Amino acid sequence: MDASALDNPFWASLQTRHAALAVRHVCEAARYPAEVAPFLGVANAGVNADEAIAPLLAPGETVLMLGVLPQLSEVWKLETFRPLAQMVREQPLPVVDGPEIIALDESHRADVLALVALVYPHYFRPRTMEMGRYFGMYVDGRLAAMIGERLGTDTHVEMSAICTHPDFTGRGYARRLTAFLGNDTLAAGRTPFLHVSYENPHAKALYERMGYRRRRDIPFWALQRA
Repeated sequence: MDASALDNPFWASLQTRHAALAVRHVCEAARYPAEVAPFLGVANAGVNADEAIAPLLAPGETVLMLGVLPQLSEVWKLETFRPLAQMVREQPLPVVDGPEIIALDESHRADVLALVALVYPHYFRPRTMEMGRYFGMYVDGRLAAMIGERLGTDTHVEMSAICTHPDFTGRGYARRLTAFLGNDTLAAGRTPFLHVSYENPHAKALYERMGYRRRRDIPFWALQRA
């Protein structure tokens, strides 16, 4: 699968890396279980939302869409956000010194959920860790920073949930984790990518300093049945 799949990343991920998580009514649309992620994708812009998407949503539920929007009737409420910067990195990065990086598993779930609730609350759900591998660093017995894998295809893996506890910012932990996981992804023959909001210029500037380049600005929406 080539990089063009990143133009429709929710759909591409649900067809490949996360096919086992995909919830469908018809073949042209798929979503993640609500407790995993509020993401839904469609095969193309010609998909009829009334037929393909409506049966997948609970009453009043909102889902997020990225890159490709289906055909919508008047029964849908659409909120358009500012596009996200989609960024990629094709070369390894130096890994700065810092605390030991460990794999995060079920035994760390409570710490992970507490950290994301504090600094990354928007899209993380109780089962989000099922989307990929997660890594973190503990300092003085506390989860100081973490990173994980989210979307992906056969050739690309998204870096996500890159966050640092406010008590530990300014120590280069996010840079250390991003370099570590990005390099591991490259070593496995895949390209790391990420999405960052223009409303978070500090994070965007960090990724730019690390050599991530903007591949494109990708449209971003919230969709709900009116």
